[in-house]
Amino acid sequence: MAGFAQLLREVRACTACAAQLPLAPRPVLQMHPAARLLLAAQAPGRRVHETGIPFNDVSGDRLRQWLGLSREVFYDAQQVALVPMAFCYPGTGASGDLPPPRQCARLWRQRLLSQLTHVELTVVIGSHALAYHYGSRRGQTLTEAVRDWQRHWPRMVALPHPSPRNNRWLVRNRWFEAELLPVLQKRVAEVLAGSA
Repeated sequence: MAGFAQLLREVRACTACAAQLPLAPRPVLQMHPAARLLLAAQAPGRRVHETGIPFNDVSGDRLRQWLGLSREVFYDAQQVALVPMAFCYPGTGASGDLPPPRQCARLWRQRLLSQLTHVELTVVIGSHALAYHYGSRRGQTLTEAVRDWQRHWPRMVALPHPSPRNNRWLVRNRWFEAELLPVLQKRVAEVLAGSA
């Protein structure tokens, strides 16, 4: 446990990407070696950067609803690990937040994930996390990966980003909420029941 605590301190003190960030580095993540659910997302948004709390925004509200989790359980690091592809706010581009800097994942991701030996379900959120966790998808779109959710079930599942920017996607893909979310919520409850 001492090694994990030291690793977390190093991550939270990281400034490796400072030159390419619009704001001062503020690594945001949540994890504990006992966590059984891993949420692998993109990078913190501006509000998350300001508060230092992962998914502390409207995207987080929707994500908690999708997973069937209360804020209390969602923010219990011994149950839920929140480990994005990059830990600092990358800035905003023409169509939303910029991609997570790759350097962050190269520096920290494998070292952190190796500490999560009890994870039973990894929820992969967004295309950058999907590329990392699913590897080569041979031209498969995020929508196709989400629709093909049974391929990696019950250990891993892909989701679109819960941002309000994806409201149109949700309207066009009503099967997501009707078919996938009830099964996902049941699986999340099963996984976390083992950590109670």
